[in-house]
Amino acid sequence: MSSFKLMLVFSNSTSKIIRCSTLISPKRSLFVTGQGLFRRQDAPDVFSIGNLTRFVQRSSSTVAGTEKGEDSFLKWFLLLIPATTFCLGTWQLKRRKWKLELIRELQSLTTKEPIPLPIDPMETKQLEYRRVKVRGHFDHSKELYVLPRSPVDPEREAREAGRISSSGESGANVITPFYCTDLGITILVNRGYVPKNKIRPETRMKGQVTEDVDLVGVVRLTEQRKPFIPQNNVEANRWHYRDLEAMAKVTGAEEILIDAVLDSTIPGGPIGGQTRVTLRNEHMQYVITWYGLCAATSYMWYAKFIKRIAL
Repeated sequence: MSSFKLMLVFSNSTSKIIRCSTLISPKRSLFVTGQGLFRRQDAPDVFSIGNLTRFVQRSSSTVAGTEKGEDSFLKWFLLLIPATTFCLGTWQLKRRKWKLELIRELQSLTTKEPIPLPIDPMETKQLEYRRVKVRGHFDHSKELYVLPRSPVDPEREAREAGRISSSGESGANVITPFYCTDLGITILVNRGYVPKNKIRPETRMKGQVTEDVDLVGVVRLTEQRKPFIPQNNVEANRWHYRDLEAMAKVTGAEEILIDAVLDSTIPGGPIGGQTRVTLRNEHMQYVITWYGLCAATSYMWYAKFIKRIAL
């Protein structure tokens, strides 16, 4: 902003010099006397100096009036900068309030009493983050691995918020086809997190139950691949984001996925409760930025147009 102010002062001074030099250019100054019309260099010294003095005075008053009008326009035009930044800061405050309310709403959905899972996939798409209950058994022969993943720990994630790297361990989420005996359909269940040394099923045989179990899970929808996230490698069974269409095609299940809650964790199996209810919320940083710019530009405007006049 200091460079912008300097540029304005420089351009204003330059324009004044150009206007003044144009108005009093001797090449275009003509004078009339009793002997006729002649150029300035042919006129008597006294006469030319007197006329030139009056001409410069009139020109100076004209220039002063023009400059006053331009300064007035510039004064109110530059006031738009602090006014705009103030409006943007206020808008970000409202956005932050909306975002916090949305996060609280999503968190409340994950703690409500579970409802039976609808059999219609289209109806299920309206229940994202809603807790549902199902009964059936797993098909462990078609496990899918979403990696790398770290276990969900809200307290640790709050402590590490803003860090470039995390100190948490890395592993995978295990997604397994689940046949719902009461509905007669197969869905996908994110059973939860396993560390790297437990990704292979033979390392956690205790949790590979085959009998019917009751599960409570959180409905999740398909996930769009974010920038810099690798493509899913279906052949190698390495998944980096939730692509329900592709996952359903590989396993023969419906395009329905739920995250098993922590209470549905089977001993010896993946750790449930891996639903992250987090939304990007950087609005307070934007509020500080915009209000800070508003304060800085307001002071600069005051110093240039108000304080200068008072002095």
